[in-house]
Amino acid sequence: MTYTLDQLRGLVAVAEELHFGRAAARLRMTQPPLSRQIQKLEAAIGVHLLDRDNRRVALTPAGEAFLREARRILAIAEAAPGLAQRISSGTRGLVRVGFTAASTFGILGRLLNELERRLPEVRVELFEMVTREQVAALAAEDLDLGLARPPFDPDLFDSRLLHREALLLAVPEGHRLTGLDRPAAPGDLATEPLIFHSQQRARYFYDLVVSMVPLAQERVVQSVSQILTMLWLVSAGRGLAFVPASATLLGIPGVAFVPLATPIREPVELHLLWPRRSPNPALAKVLNVLDALTV
Repeated sequence: MTYTLDQLRGLVAVAEELHFGRAAARLRMTQPPLSRQIQKLEAAIGVHLLDRDNRRVALTPAGEAFLREARRILAIAEAAPGLAQRISSGTRGLVRVGFTAASTFGILGRLLNELERRLPEVRVELFEMVTREQVAALAAEDLDLGLARPPFDPDLFDSRLLHREALLLAVPEGHRLTGLDRPAAPGDLATEPLIFHSQQRARYFYDLVVSMVPLAQERVVQSVSQILTMLWLVSAGRGLAFVPASATLLGIPGVAFVPLATPIREPVELHLLWPRRSPNPALAKVLNVLDALTV
């Protein structure tokens, strides 16, 4: 079955005008070529689409059904060049974004809202991954963009600092450290049980805390990878935990937060991370939008 877009346009014009002469004039052609187009279309699909005599033209039931599909096909065909142009320019398409669980605390939602406002035809797919998983997925072209923790290989990836925040101490409500009139120091923790970041699954936070707050490792009673889990353990009285300031947004009952003395005021970093060479034209548009966003 072979038919052309011109034949479909001819059918639509005749169906709407119900007159070959007026339809031919609308299509800027003469009536005989239009009649031949309709005949070829009917021959191609093997059914009569129009009942016609010297006085009237009417669609057959098969013609009514085919007309609906013809209009849909023409609409798709007419939209296709614009769609291809928007995808090529990056204003339409798909961007796959990886994120760490902690990056959702007040940041990810703002990024998505801004992208939806500025690039409404770019669809964003989200994948929750720790940083090392994001790095592997970006290198394999399974992700386009990551919200991840440093460090990164500058030969493979480009990055931009997106957000900085303080490191706080999460303690059970009513804990003695909540009564301090100063930030907690390492000496204040000498006898406290500590809930620590996993050295394998949360290496960034593990290294950060070890470098910022020298600790006696024998005080570590639990090692976990997710900040939410840490806070629930703190709430249960299992120990104290080092968390980014954005963790205060989670509202876990029974947990209080104490400022922590650190050499750098806001040592916790979150970066945008993307491959230096990406085949996705929408990525550049997304990065342009996020360049103007301060979080």
